[in-house]
Amino acid sequence: MSELQMRVSDSDRERAARQLQRAFSEGRLDEVELEDRLELALTAKTYADLIGLVSDLPSDEPRADEVVELESASGTLKRSGDWAVPRRLRASSRFGSVKLDLSGAVIEHPVVEIELDLPFGSAWITLPEGATANVDGFRTDWGRVACDVPGRRRPEALYVVITGRATYGKLTVRYPRRRRSTH
Repeated sequence: MSELQMRVSDSDRERAARQLQRAFSEGRLDEVELEDRLELALTAKTYADLIGLVSDLPSDEPRADEVVELESASGTLKRSGDWAVPRRLRASSRFGSVKLDLSGAVIEHPVVEIELDLPFGSAWITLPEGATANVDGFRTDWGRVACDVPGRRRPEALYVVITGRATYGKLTVRYPRRRRSTH
């Protein structure tokens, strides 16, 4: 059986309906086209039925370059300096750690989602001054979560949503350390 012949779920139909409604609100479809396509989308049985309805419209799925996956079995995954932060970042390391320094990075998205999978590792995330972070979706069984930045979203500031787990490790979220003057 090909993927196009697979049956769609209610959430697949709803996702197509949202895409059609967004296209209508952007002026890409007129009212008659919207009604016709919505009726077909909500009664679709297979992926082939849905694809023809939305193939000529922009997708709400993130582009490939907006999602980056980093993996390591035991080493340290590290990003710092001048690097492009994707909208969604997934980092996993079975026995290693993750060190993400966003303070000098190029960030084009107002919200960045970071998903961590660290069974025996820890993560350190450094945010640019003024950024906020939500760590409510991160779980650890034997480690700890230390978030030294505000958690509430602020207008005009980067907002980082951190989810995932660390069985034995910890998560630390902070701003860059201030350097002391030697003069």
